[in-house]
Amino acid sequence: MRAVRLLLLVLGVAAAAYGGWLLLPQLGTALPWLLGGPVLHDVLVAPLVGLVGLGLGRLVTDRFRLAWIGAGLLASATLLLLAVPLLWRPLSAPPNPGLPDRDYPLGLAAGLAVVWAVVVIVLVVATLVGRRGTNRS
Repeated sequence: MRAVRLLLLVLGVAAAAYGGWLLLPQLGTALPWLLGGPVLHDVLVAPLVGLVGLGLGRLVTDRFRLAWIGAGLLASATLLLLAVPLLWRPLSAPPNPGLPDRDYPLGLAAGLAVVWAVVVIVLVVATLVGRRGTNRS
């Protein structure tokens, strides 16, 4: 087992070194992106998520509802994060037919609408089932 771990370590270090070697000519343009992501996360995203979590924890006391609302927020944040490059990128050349063939803002809005429709449906059904259960007792 120790030999397998050592082999995997050597292969991992070799792959990282090769990737670093390939990145070296582009390091000047890639460095702001490599450093900007973690800094942006630690300065903006993590505190914002913490504050939203604290606020939701005080507003929503039911754990089931809190979990579903949190899942909806997490899915929404993921969709927004994936959409940022597609929404902000300027076209550097005339559009290539077949590549930018989608309406990305509409797709993002539809994805967010589906996520929150599922969350609302689950919460409404849970409320109705909960009321039905308390009325029978």
